[in-house]
Amino acid sequence: MAEETNGTAHDQRAAWNNREELAERMVPLIGSLYRENNVITSIYGRQLVHKGVIDIIKAHRYARQIDDVVLPVEDTYPMVEALAGMNLGAASIDLGKLAAKFRTAGGELQHFLNTELAEVAGQGGEGVKAPKDVVLYGFGRIGRLLARIILSHEGGGSSLRLRAIVVRKNSEDDLVKRASLLRRDSIHGPFEGTITVDEENNTITANGTVIQVIYSNDPATVDYTAHDIHDAIVVDNTGRWRDEDGLGQHLMATGASKVLLTAPGKGDIKNIVFGVNTDDITAEDTILSAASCTTNGITPVLKVLNDEYGIDYGHVETVHAYTNDQNLTDNFHKGSRRGRAAGLNMVITETGAAKAVAKALPALKGKLSGNAIRVPTPDVSMAILNLALQKETTVEELNQRLREESLTGELRNQIDYINSPEIVSSDFVGSNRAGIVDGLATIVNGGKNAVLYVWYDNEFGYSCQVVRVIEEMAGDAVPAFPKA
Repeated sequence: MAEETNGTAHDQRAAWNNREELAERMVPLIGSLYRENNVITSIYGRQLVHKGVIDIIKAHRYARQIDDVVLPVEDTYPMVEALAGMNLGAASIDLGKLAAKFRTAGGELQHFLNTELAEVAGQGGEGVKAPKDVVLYGFGRIGRLLARIILSHEGGGSSLRLRAIVVRKNSEDDLVKRASLLRRDSIHGPFEGTITVDEENNTITANGTVIQVIYSNDPATVDYTAHDIHDAIVVDNTGRWRDEDGLGQHLMATGASKVLLTAPGKGDIKNIVFGVNTDDITAEDTILSAASCTTNGITPVLKVLNDEYGIDYGHVETVHAYTNDQNLTDNFHKGSRRGRAAGLNMVITETGAAKAVAKALPALKGKLSGNAIRVPTPDVSMAILNLALQKETTVEELNQRLREESLTGELRNQIDYINSPEIVSSDFVGSNRAGIVDGLATIVNGGKNAVLYVWYDNEFGYSCQVVRVIEEMAGDAVPAFPKA
């Protein structure tokens, strides 16, 4: 196995050049596997599809978090080269785990891969479900991020197809403005690809995907079939309706079959925090909620701690970025304090996230209180969990448990862990995890009182969770390798 060189400057430069060359040669192979075989490659959850050379090298360095050593590109390149020649079917392949398993198994590489991937070998890209139409009802902050994520998944391994957005027409150049907002974002940067507008047909074409823009004020009267959209999952990100009667209007539309709300649902609507209560989703469900960004940020961490130590009670204090529902300058607002200037003040406001946790994690019903402070930052929030545990622990033990979960646990796609002394909120813009534990801030008093700080990108991280729920509703899973 090749290792990082600790010799002369010349040796280190030569080693870097070699890694860079191999990563460059991997890029077209990864792209070919994705487009032609519907194979998604990653390294310990860090996706390699659509990534550049430096991103690929950094993903290999990330492997040291799990294996205590950097994963050499010299190990993975021949593996990717061999995979590209196997005419695989649809699959998700973690090269980090695969390389670790091969190191343990030994032998000849091609024989190992033939055995490990026998289920999809020679399948020629087969295995992706029939295309599933997705409609975004509303095209605000969350709607546009959902569009970006779904579009980035198209072309390999995913059956989701973004077919339409439904909005109210606000101006004669509404279509151009909607496309411009998708193209550029002050927080999340430019759209990765190309966007064109067809005003005659009311469409936006993004990276080759034609998205119909439908203007409507009434969800029940939309005829999706007029645009060849059928059996669609409608994602309501307006927040206008949150109960079964209101959201049920979408099911009255011709061509719609299921509805997902990107806000906490009321009444008996299931609030899904993907990874925690995913099994609550059934084929018969027609209306679901993806809960809130804060509920998604804290519930996975709370589940791990409750399973490991037990939680008697706790308080959640949310330090939340300002949102569109606040005023830029002091003005009337129906909510308490939210009328004051969002960019100039810290604003105490209510949150239902602590109580909402119980909808996804019933074991914590009645055990959590919560409050929120809106602060003058546009994205990335923090939840401070003050918990009374049933079992004693230490800072080191608690942090180690959460670190392990973030790397190899069932909730590794929801929980991340970091222990950098220099990290600040803007460093988490674009994080695809529901929440990130700040290990250096963890406090344990008296063995049973724990205080944890959990960062979360309340826009992008939450949107990733929403897409995971959409994929589950669509039955969009492909086999993952290596097998446990």
